[in-house]
Amino acid sequence: MHPSPLPMTRRDPFDPPEELASLRRDHPLSPLAYPDGHTGWLVTTHALARTVLADPRFSARSELTHRPVFENELQAQPPQPAPPGMFITMDPPDHTRYRSLLTGQFTVRRMRQLADRIDGFTTERLDSMERHGPPLDLVEAFARPVPALVICELLGVPYADRDRFQTDLTTLTDTRSTSEQAMAAVVDISTYLGELVAAKRRAPTDDLLAGLVGGGELTDVELTNIAFMLLGAGLDTTTHMLALGTFALLRHPHQLAALRDQDDPETTDRAVEELLRHLSIVMATVRTATEDLELAGHLVRAGESVTISIAAANRDPDRFDDPDTLDPHTSARGHLAFGHGVHQCLGQQLARVEMRVAYPALLRRFPTLRLAVDPDQVPVRENMLIHGVHQLPVAW
Repeated sequence: MHPSPLPMTRRDPFDPPEELASLRRDHPLSPLAYPDGHTGWLVTTHALARTVLADPRFSARSELTHRPVFENELQAQPPQPAPPGMFITMDPPDHTRYRSLLTGQFTVRRMRQLADRIDGFTTERLDSMERHGPPLDLVEAFARPVPALVICELLGVPYADRDRFQTDLTTLTDTRSTSEQAMAAVVDISTYLGELVAAKRRAPTDDLLAGLVGGGELTDVELTNIAFMLLGAGLDTTTHMLALGTFALLRHPHQLAALRDQDDPETTDRAVEELLRHLSIVMATVRTATEDLELAGHLVRAGESVTISIAAANRDPDRFDDPDTLDPHTSARGHLAFGHGVHQCLGQQLARVEMRVAYPALLRRFPTLRLAVDPDQVPVRENMLIHGVHQLPVAW
């Protein structure tokens, strides 16, 4: 089979590219052409995705990884080792050391405090929307500010600085950004976070970043990079999950009504998990073989990157009943939206709390919420590994 690029073109904003379904059926492991000239592999089944993500012979190290898509010029540069603290692109034991320190800061007490704050943040944004009146862009008015408030609260970043971060993070993820613009955004965020770390050394506060500072096990460079990583992960993914999830619900009125009109926490939990599975906004992740090995009847050689299509795995009919239907009443247990194995998303419970609060609160405050434009006029993020919408114009 001839290597082909990763399918990225969608006919529908809520469904994966159609080619992934035929690959999953006929070629669960298929040759993949990477934009830097590398030839590796693409995984499209749920079982095979779990196998790769759990196998320590597949590395997450950034210097070994070939990206399946270049979203901006900076990503086209040769891969480099992860900077100190950026543990999501490291392997054990380095990954284990950093992650264990972070896990110790995601305490039950802190998560409960944040849950109470999320209620307040959500209400604040809904009040602002009501004062503004329709129409408005839900991304700017709600989907971005809520996780921005949450991650800034978690790290102890003053909310007054959020616009600076959002502008820089948008630059980093925009396909139109040049390498110079992206690098300037990296420098700006890192400089500010370095100053914040220094401030917390001088005057400790009650937040995750201050807790890491007080532990005394990390350098200022490591702390700055960890804060950068958490800030980016906490903003971008949850923003697009809230926006695209609302778009999907508006296109499925019965499912929207089921989530809006009930008070059962278990039903809300199932609906959130189903949205995570169905939309799979993190479309793919990559691992690289560290030795020759057999996978699905093929020889994968050391140094070959394997792209795991989360979007395809989460629509696998061998794992999920009627996987192409959005059904909040079904069980999405076992979905891979947060990954699998030692690199499974550290902040997944916090993201779940945000969605469990935000979706019902939005739909109940504005029970007549609707799109303010035709569905095909909603600008969808194209050719990006984190899927979503640029804007979501709504009215009520």
